[in-house]
Amino acid sequence: MTLKECKKEEKADREFQKKFKFEGNINVLTQMMVDPAATEKRGGGKNLPLRRGEILDVIQFTNQEQILCRNSQRRCKSAGGEALPT
Repeated sequence: MTLKECKKEEKADREFQKKFKFEGNINVLTQMMVDPAATEKRGGGKNLPLRRGEILDVIQFTNQEQILCRNSQRRCKSAGGEALPT
């Protein structure tokens, strides 16, 4: 990983902590895959855009219907029940 990529990741993590009022280190609890049969969602607001078969990093379980996730582009938002444990 280059220095530029490291700085970009650190900046994304700081923005995430500020936006979600998240304190401490960001630890990935598990990974989940978006259901391949689910319809793709554009996201927006507080929801993460979902693509079929995409792997998401789970950061926090907020309630039974929403999960705080990060996708491959390091975008963090809530995802609904379309994700399956990997």
